[in-house]
Amino acid sequence: MQFPSPLGEHLLQRKRSRCDIDRFIPFRSAMDMDYAKFMLTGGSSDKENQSVYQQQLAELFNMKRPRILIFKNKPPALEERFPRHFFSPSSVHQSKTVQSRRHIPQSSERTLDAPEIMDDFYLNVLDWGSENVLAVALGDTVYLWNALSGYASELVTVEGEDGPITSVRWAPDGYHIAVGLNNSDVQLWDCKDNAKLRTLRGGHQLCVNSLAWNHQVLSTGGQDTKIINNDVRVREHIIETYRGHRQGVCGLNWSASGRQLASGGNDNLVFIWDNRNSYSSSAGQWLHRINDHRAAVKALAWCPFQDNMLATGGGDGDRCIKFWNTITGNCLNSVDTGSQVCALLWNTYERELLSSHGFSQNQLTLWKYPSMKKIIELTGHTSRVLYMAQSPDGFTVASAAGDETLRIWNVFGTPELAKPKARANPWPFAHMSQIR
Repeated sequence: MQFPSPLGEHLLQRKRSRCDIDRFIPFRSAMDMDYAKFMLTGGSSDKENQSVYQQQLAELFNMKRPRILIFKNKPPALEERFPRHFFSPSSVHQSKTVQSRRHIPQSSERTLDAPEIMDDFYLNVLDWGSENVLAVALGDTVYLWNALSGYASELVTVEGEDGPITSVRWAPDGYHIAVGLNNSDVQLWDCKDNAKLRTLRGGHQLCVNSLAWNHQVLSTGGQDTKIINNDVRVREHIIETYRGHRQGVCGLNWSASGRQLASGGNDNLVFIWDNRNSYSSSAGQWLHRINDHRAAVKALAWCPFQDNMLATGGGDGDRCIKFWNTITGNCLNSVDTGSQVCALLWNTYERELLSSHGFSQNQLTLWKYPSMKKIIELTGHTSRVLYMAQSPDGFTVASAAGDETLRIWNVFGTPELAKPKARANPWPFAHMSQIR
């Protein structure tokens, strides 16, 4: 073969050299065939020669090294991660209860006596403050129970026609508390010094059923159908009045952002009020008027993980939990619980909702959101569970019922995993003691 240049001759030689080393060609002259036959056939009884050969062979192939990546014990059997009946059509929808991954005690951790607690669906006499103190109104007296020490103390007892106490609500700082009375007044107390700071008068004509704080503003809902916003820092405390309900207001709750207030009433209505309208021509005008419930609405709970979503619960004639987009006013979902819904609480760590109920089981029900499958039902109360409050760490729930008991439940998890929350700024109350 001819190439037109020296480069072609070089490539041919390189190709030939590669072909020469592509395969192994044994040379018989380099082999000791006699010794190989001798070792294979065992024709000699020379034990020493055999042992020397075996030693050399072991060293050559590293056969004396220990085994690596081996099971010291028998390998574990494979677990059946998906049961054989998992995908069978007959097993689907067999159980409406979702199995929880964590352990939820089915009985209350503690049961406390609560004599003379008001068995009234329209009142709100239980609240848990940010300093881990539980406040409960029993008749004419407000008691404080320290959840850390277990010590209970009396805060205030009202006399005569002022009582009974119809609502209590801790301020965000955990040291001040608002107390609504049957005579339409609202008292503000400093629990650290056990002193009354002031009394808010002139707003309502009937008893104050519900209270809700938004920083320095205390919203009060009365049996007279009015909702009043009170700035506790100033002498003339009434800064705004909301009118929309036709019967008593039994539920009030501000959103986490402080922009929207939800109210529920004995007229089966839910209103969404937007405080951004406070300084406009539409001040005091509701944003949404919801009339889908068929009974009084006391249970209101803003979702902690989805902005502008509200859960509401209807009374005995309704029995439904409904979810709302408070921007559009649309109903996202509705679930018939089968019994009166008295209170609602969200789990702040998991997508779960806890509801308390009346007749006939008087139970607490934990729901998985958004499927709304039942995780567990907690029983123990013998009367409708009218009141619920959540501990500041978010894990523990207190419930109170007409059976005159207060029960503590470890329903949302283990408190040891809680992260400390920043304390609220107490500045709104700095000069409140000077106002009478």
